[in-house]
Amino acid sequence: MDNEHQARLKHFTALKSKYQAIKYEDSSPSSLLYLILRKADLAIEITDVEFDWLRKHQLSETIEIIQQKQQFRVEEHKKLEAEFAQLKAKYKVTQYWTSQKSCSSEISSPLYVILCKFESASDLNNSDISWLRERGLPHLAEMADKLRQDIELFAALKAKYRADKHQNTSPSSHLYQILKRLEKEQQLRDSEVNWLRTNSLLETLEIYQQIAAAREAEFSQLKEKYGANKHPDSSTSSPLYSILRNVDADRQLNKTQLEWLEKNGLSETLALVREIEQKRHFAELKAKYKSTQYEDSSPSSHLYKVLQLIDSGNLLGEQDINFLKKRNLVETIAIAQEQYASNLKSKVNAGERLSESEIELLKNNGREDIITLDQQKHLAKLKSKYRILDPNLPIEPFYTIMLKLEREERLDPLLVVKLIEEGLLAREGKIAMAHYRLEASFYQQEYQRTGHKWHIPTASSYWRKANEPERALQLTNLDLSKIKESNLKSAILVTRGAAFRDKNQLDQAESCAREAIDCHPDSYQPLTLMGAIYYDRGNYPEGDRWFAEAIQRGAETEAIDDEIKRVVRSTKDENKRQDVAEYLLKKDPVRYDWVRAYLKKLKN
Repeated sequence: MDNEHQARLKHFTALKSKYQAIKYEDSSPSSLLYLILRKADLAIEITDVEFDWLRKHQLSETIEIIQQKQQFRVEEHKKLEAEFAQLKAKYKVTQYWTSQKSCSSEISSPLYVILCKFESASDLNNSDISWLRERGLPHLAEMADKLRQDIELFAALKAKYRADKHQNTSPSSHLYQILKRLEKEQQLRDSEVNWLRTNSLLETLEIYQQIAAAREAEFSQLKEKYGANKHPDSSTSSPLYSILRNVDADRQLNKTQLEWLEKNGLSETLALVREIEQKRHFAELKAKYKSTQYEDSSPSSHLYKVLQLIDSGNLLGEQDINFLKKRNLVETIAIAQEQYASNLKSKVNAGERLSESEIELLKNNGREDIITLDQQKHLAKLKSKYRILDPNLPIEPFYTIMLKLEREERLDPLLVVKLIEEGLLAREGKIAMAHYRLEASFYQQEYQRTGHKWHIPTASSYWRKANEPERALQLTNLDLSKIKESNLKSAILVTRGAAFRDKNQLDQAESCAREAIDCHPDSYQPLTLMGAIYYDRGNYPEGDRWFAEAIQRGAETEAIDDEIKRVVRSTKDENKRQDVAEYLLKKDPVRYDWVRAYLKKLKN
């Protein structure tokens, strides 16, 4: 206890001397003055009560010293805060820190220390980088990591090029940029050489001069080796030096480098470079296509041309295949054929069609799978074009049918039967329209070729089925007085009247129908047309009268019902469709039971 007491007495005495309070007689460590002076020395704020006590004991000099220290401390704190704020602004962290709960002026933050390390470019470590990442400052963490790497690299380069005596460790140092150029084997500028000399880095300069001399000697040897001696520039900063080094290291030249050689008239060098690159390419192709046992490595070899053909995806001709066979390069042939087949498969998958020669080749090589894929893809496209929705429709004969339609070839009767069996001609689908259009064109051309007038009503009928009544009217716009056969004249008038009816020109349609009746009174066809016209007009009883007369002259009841169905189906007026449906059900609910579906649809 005595020792401790003595130590406290000694400390109190020292503080009294430091703070000009010697005149205060009480030297007991229990004195309030000892407490005040200890707080002042520890930079702890002195309270007003404590200042009043000092005044009371007339310790004005002590008060002045304490206040000066406190004022200095406040000013220093403000300076630190200002410096911290500047660093945060410089490194773009002000927004982050002011958004946190921590006060932005908290100079005790580790961030202040880390930013100071940034400024001095020293002592950054993994803990600093981890701290930045954990606080959501990834850009600073990346900067710190980069700076640390630069510091380490700078130190290593200084050691390598004997520049350790240069004290600056910051990567912003001019020396760092010079040493990096040395490491990249780049020629130094005169200003950089002078900087090394001015800063007494003579060992570094000597190393550079040795490297430069070695590179100049290497450049001279490369120029000799690759026929570039006529180029006057001997400086290693010349593009030629880097080009020749790439060539010597068996690195492929880019387009710009090749153009430079050509522009500078180095034709001999360019020829050597191209030969080297061709040899390299030839070796790569031989490895790729399993023909390394072929010893000739000259780019003039026919094998090089064959391998280039294979690599470009082209089909090998018989002569090239025989060349490979004679040299027992059967594996090369197999790869070539497989690659070509693969290219054709890619072509099919891209939506392109195979040619006849390609299909033949695939057949010969047992690759019917690609042919089938081609057909399936094309069939899917054709089904989409012709709006065939049935997923179970077999490929044949319908693929053949659609191919013929695409080539505008008429269908064989057996194929037409297949369409009828599948119901593809019973509705106005695209496949039916294409068929009808081909038939119409055929019979119209036959009429023009032979003059046989019975082709006129046939062609006109097909034009109508193809939903092109205008072409039917153009075809039947004839001088009928020149036609002597009454039944032919009647047939032309009926199909012409039907075309007018398709265009809803009912008066012209009726005129044609009546004229047809006059030409051929025994025919039921004009009577059927009259019945349909009156149904179109909504005069159903009058239409029935005409239909009845048609039946008496040989028309089938089913054909009359089909005509009535067409009226119900084709009308666009919903009220009119409802009227005719109700009329038919009232007339014969069994025979016309099919109209209930239309009524149900209207109700829904």
